[in-house]
Amino acid sequence: MSAGPRVPTPGPETPTDGPRVLIVDDQELIRTGFRLILTARGIDVVGEAADGVEAVAAERRLNPDVVLMDIRMPTMDGLQATRRILERSPRCRVLMLTTFDLDRYVYAALAIGASGFLLKDVTADHLAAAVRLVDTGDALLAPSITRRLVERFATENRRDALPAEPRVHRDLAALTPREREVLTLLGRGLSNTELAQALTLSEATVKTHVARIFAKLSLRDRAQAVVLAYETGLVSPGEN
Repeated sequence: MSAGPRVPTPGPETPTDGPRVLIVDDQELIRTGFRLILTARGIDVVGEAADGVEAVAAERRLNPDVVLMDIRMPTMDGLQATRRILERSPRCRVLMLTTFDLDRYVYAALAIGASGFLLKDVTADHLAAAVRLVDTGDALLAPSITRRLVERFATENRRDALPAEPRVHRDLAALTPREREVLTLLGRGLSNTELAQALTLSEATVKTHVARIFAKLSLRDRAQAVVLAYETGLVSPGEN
Protein backbone atom coordinates (compact mmCIF):
# COMPACT_ATOMS: atom_id res chain seq x y z
CA MET A 1 0.00 0.00 0.00
CA SER A 2 1.28 3.46 -0.85
CA ALA A 3 2.42 5.57 2.05
CA GLY A 4 1.18 8.72 0.33
CA PRO A 5 3.12 11.79 -0.74
CA ARG A 6 6.17 12.58 1.34
CA VAL A 7 6.62 16.13 2.53
CA PRO A 8 10.10 17.02 3.83
CA THR A 9 10.78 20.06 5.93
CA PRO A 10 13.88 22.04 4.93
CA GLY A 11 16.10 22.94 7.85
CA PRO A 12 16.32 26.55 9.01
CA GLU A 13 19.89 26.68 7.79
CA THR A 14 18.72 26.33 4.18
CA PRO A 15 16.77 29.46 3.11
CA THR A 16 14.55 28.92 0.06
CA ASP A 17 14.21 31.54 -2.64
CA GLY A 18 13.34 29.44 -5.66
CA PRO A 19 10.28 27.67 -7.03
CA ARG A 20 8.29 25.17 -4.97
CA VAL A 21 9.00 21.69 -6.35
CA LEU A 22 7.23 18.30 -6.24
CA ILE A 23 9.46 15.29 -7.00
CA VAL A 24 7.77 12.23 -8.56
CA ASP A 25 9.73 9.00 -9.05
CA ASP A 26 9.14 5.39 -8.02
CA GLN A 27 12.74 5.09 -6.81
CA GLU A 28 13.23 6.49 -3.34
CA LEU A 29 16.96 6.92 -3.84
CA ILE A 30 16.39 9.26 -6.78
CA ARG A 31 13.77 11.27 -4.90
CA THR A 32 16.07 11.64 -1.92
CA GLY A 33 19.05 12.64 -4.05
CA PHE A 34 17.11 15.25 -5.99
CA ARG A 35 15.59 16.65 -2.78
CA LEU A 36 19.00 17.04 -1.15
CA ILE A 37 20.45 18.69 -4.26
CA LEU A 38 17.60 21.19 -4.61
CA THR A 39 17.25 22.14 -0.96
CA ALA A 40 21.01 22.68 -0.71
CA ARG A 41 20.63 25.23 -3.52
CA GLY A 42 17.78 27.17 -1.95
CA ILE A 43 14.92 25.49 -3.81
CA ASP A 44 11.93 24.41 -1.73
CA VAL A 45 10.91 20.78 -2.20
CA VAL A 46 7.33 20.74 -0.93
CA GLY A 47 6.68 17.04 -1.44
CA GLU A 48 7.49 13.71 -3.03
CA ALA A 49 5.36 11.04 -4.71
CA ALA A 50 6.11 7.48 -5.81
CA ASP A 51 3.66 7.15 -8.72
CA GLY A 52 1.28 9.15 -10.89
CA VAL A 53 -1.73 8.76 -8.61
CA GLU A 54 0.22 10.16 -5.67
CA ALA A 55 1.57 12.92 -7.90
CA VAL A 56 -1.88 14.13 -8.98
CA ALA A 57 -3.11 14.15 -5.38
CA ALA A 58 0.02 15.91 -4.11
CA GLU A 59 -0.14 18.59 -6.81
CA ARG A 60 -3.73 19.38 -5.89
CA ARG A 61 -2.88 19.71 -2.22
CA LEU A 62 0.52 21.43 -2.46
CA ASN A 63 0.22 23.59 -5.63
CA PRO A 64 3.92 23.35 -6.60
CA ASP A 65 5.42 25.63 -9.23
CA VAL A 66 7.44 22.82 -10.84
CA VAL A 67 6.95 19.04 -10.92
CA LEU A 68 9.89 16.72 -11.65
CA MET A 69 8.01 13.79 -13.21
CA ASP A 70 9.38 10.31 -13.91
CA ILE A 71 7.95 8.81 -17.10
CA ARG A 72 7.78 5.12 -16.24
CA MET A 73 6.06 4.33 -12.95
CA PRO A 74 3.55 1.76 -11.65
CA THR A 75 -0.16 2.46 -11.07
CA MET A 76 -0.20 5.58 -13.25
CA ASP A 77 2.69 6.59 -15.49
CA GLY A 78 4.15 10.07 -15.76
CA LEU A 79 2.41 10.86 -19.03
CA GLN A 80 -1.07 10.29 -17.62
CA ALA A 81 -0.18 12.19 -14.46
CA THR A 82 1.21 15.11 -16.46
CA ARG A 83 -1.97 15.34 -18.53
CA ARG A 84 -4.16 15.41 -15.42
CA ILE A 85 -1.99 17.92 -13.62
CA LEU A 86 -1.82 20.35 -16.55
CA GLU A 87 -5.55 20.08 -17.22
CA ARG A 88 -6.18 21.24 -13.66
CA SER A 89 -3.18 23.55 -13.23
CA PRO A 90 -2.06 24.90 -16.63
CA ARG A 91 0.43 27.26 -15.01
CA CYS A 92 2.31 24.43 -13.32
CA ARG A 93 5.56 23.48 -15.05
CA VAL A 94 6.42 19.81 -15.58
CA LEU A 95 9.93 18.50 -16.28
CA MET A 96 10.02 14.87 -17.39
CA LEU A 97 12.66 12.54 -15.94
CA THR A 98 13.94 9.82 -18.23
CA THR A 99 16.82 7.38 -18.56
CA PHE A 100 16.98 7.77 -22.35
CA ASP A 101 17.32 11.06 -24.22
CA LEU A 102 15.02 9.96 -27.05
CA ASP A 103 12.29 8.21 -25.08
CA ARG A 104 9.16 8.29 -27.28
CA TYR A 105 7.07 9.26 -24.25
CA VAL A 106 9.01 12.51 -24.00
CA TYR A 107 7.56 13.59 -27.36
CA ALA A 108 4.03 12.83 -26.14
CA ALA A 109 4.71 14.74 -22.93
CA LEU A 110 5.91 17.80 -24.85
CA ALA A 111 2.78 17.68 -26.97
CA ILE A 112 0.51 17.87 -23.91
CA GLY A 113 2.47 20.71 -22.35
CA ALA A 114 5.50 19.43 -20.46
CA SER A 115 8.27 22.02 -20.40
CA GLY A 116 11.17 19.73 -21.24
CA PHE A 117 13.04 16.70 -19.99
CA LEU A 118 16.02 15.78 -17.86
CA LEU A 119 18.14 12.67 -17.88
CA LYS A 120 18.32 11.03 -14.47
CA ASP A 121 22.11 11.27 -14.46
CA VAL A 122 21.87 15.07 -14.67
CA THR A 123 24.49 17.01 -12.72
CA ALA A 124 23.47 18.74 -9.51
CA ASP A 125 23.99 22.24 -10.88
CA HIS A 126 22.14 21.45 -14.11
CA LEU A 127 19.18 20.07 -12.14
CA ALA A 128 18.82 23.23 -10.08
CA ALA A 129 19.31 25.48 -13.12
CA ALA A 130 16.69 23.53 -15.09
CA VAL A 131 14.10 23.89 -12.34
CA ARG A 132 14.71 27.62 -12.09
CA LEU A 133 14.61 28.00 -15.88
CA VAL A 134 11.22 26.40 -16.44
CA ASP A 135 9.80 28.28 -13.46
CA THR A 136 10.40 31.50 -15.45
CA GLY A 137 8.13 30.20 -18.21
CA ASP A 138 10.83 29.05 -20.62
CA ALA A 139 11.29 25.57 -22.06
CA LEU A 140 14.29 23.50 -21.05
CA LEU A 141 14.86 22.09 -24.53
CA ALA A 142 16.53 24.10 -27.23
CA PRO A 143 14.25 24.18 -30.29
CA SER A 144 16.80 22.20 -32.31
CA ILE A 145 16.77 19.36 -29.75
CA THR A 146 12.97 19.42 -29.63
CA ARG A 147 12.96 19.26 -33.40
CA ARG A 148 14.99 16.05 -33.41
CA LEU A 149 12.54 14.47 -31.00
CA VAL A 150 9.58 15.60 -33.10
CA GLU A 151 11.11 14.47 -36.38
CA ARG A 152 11.73 11.02 -35.00
CA PHE A 153 8.29 10.43 -33.52
CA ALA A 154 5.96 12.72 -35.48
CA THR A 155 7.07 11.01 -38.68
CA GLU A 156 6.25 7.64 -37.15
CA ASN A 157 2.87 8.84 -35.88
CA ARG A 158 1.84 10.38 -39.20
CA ARG A 159 3.28 7.79 -41.59
CA ASP A 160 -0.02 5.99 -42.15
CA ALA A 161 -2.22 9.07 -42.42
CA LEU A 162 -0.48 11.76 -44.44
CA PRO A 163 -2.95 13.92 -46.42
CA ALA A 164 -2.29 15.11 -49.97
CA GLU A 165 -1.84 18.67 -48.69
CA PRO A 166 -0.26 19.78 -45.39
CA ARG A 167 -2.75 19.74 -42.55
CA VAL A 168 -3.57 23.08 -40.97
CA HIS A 169 -5.09 23.18 -37.52
CA ARG A 170 -8.15 25.42 -37.47
CA ASP A 171 -6.70 27.45 -34.60
CA LEU A 172 -3.98 28.71 -36.94
CA ALA A 173 -6.61 30.88 -38.63
CA ALA A 174 -6.17 33.27 -35.71
CA LEU A 175 -2.61 34.01 -36.78
CA THR A 176 -1.59 36.82 -39.08
CA PRO A 177 0.52 35.85 -42.13
CA ARG A 178 3.63 37.13 -40.33
CA GLU A 179 2.82 35.18 -37.17
CA ARG A 180 2.32 32.04 -39.22
CA GLU A 181 5.70 32.63 -40.84
CA VAL A 182 7.30 33.03 -37.42
CA LEU A 183 5.68 29.82 -36.17
CA THR A 184 6.97 27.94 -39.21
CA LEU A 185 10.51 29.11 -38.52
CA LEU A 186 10.12 28.27 -34.83
CA GLY A 187 9.20 24.77 -35.92
CA ARG A 188 12.43 24.56 -37.91
CA GLY A 189 14.41 25.24 -34.74
CA LEU A 190 15.39 28.90 -35.16
CA SER A 191 16.24 30.97 -32.09
CA ASN A 192 14.96 34.54 -31.66
CA THR A 193 18.27 35.88 -32.98
CA GLU A 194 18.04 33.65 -36.05
CA LEU A 195 14.39 34.59 -36.56
CA ALA A 196 15.30 38.27 -36.49
CA GLN A 197 18.01 37.74 -39.09
CA ALA A 198 15.81 35.61 -41.36
CA LEU A 199 12.88 38.04 -41.27
CA THR A 200 14.93 41.27 -41.10
CA LEU A 201 13.27 42.26 -37.84
CA SER A 202 14.54 43.39 -34.46
CA GLU A 203 14.68 40.78 -31.70
CA ALA A 204 12.17 42.83 -29.73
CA THR A 205 9.69 42.58 -32.61
CA VAL A 206 10.32 38.86 -32.90
CA LYS A 207 9.66 38.40 -29.17
CA THR A 208 6.37 40.29 -29.58
CA HIS A 209 5.31 38.00 -32.44
CA VAL A 210 6.27 34.89 -30.44
CA ALA A 211 4.33 36.10 -27.40
CA ARG A 212 1.24 36.74 -29.51
CA ILE A 213 1.48 33.30 -31.13
CA PHE A 214 1.69 31.66 -27.71
CA ALA A 215 -1.32 33.63 -26.48
CA LYS A 216 -3.49 32.95 -29.54
CA LEU A 217 -2.72 29.23 -29.66
CA SER A 218 -2.52 28.67 -25.88
CA LEU A 219 1.06 27.44 -26.14
CA ARG A 220 3.18 27.18 -23.03
CA ASP A 221 6.64 27.54 -24.57
CA ARG A 222 8.85 27.06 -27.63
CA ALA A 223 8.99 23.29 -27.23
CA GLN A 224 5.24 23.03 -27.62
CA ALA A 225 5.35 25.46 -30.55
CA VAL A 226 7.78 23.15 -32.37
CA VAL A 227 5.48 20.17 -31.78
CA LEU A 228 2.46 22.12 -33.06
CA ALA A 229 4.29 23.27 -36.20
CA TYR A 230 4.93 19.64 -37.14
CA GLU A 231 1.53 18.29 -36.16
CA THR A 232 -0.31 20.95 -38.15
CA GLY A 233 1.80 20.45 -41.26
CA LEU A 234 3.50 23.86 -41.20
CA VAL A 235 6.81 22.00 -41.07
CA SER A 236 7.54 18.55 -42.45
CA PRO A 237 10.27 16.23 -41.19
CA GLY A 238 13.51 16.76 -43.08
CA GLU A 239 12.85 20.38 -44.02
CA ASN A 240 15.67 22.87 -43.50
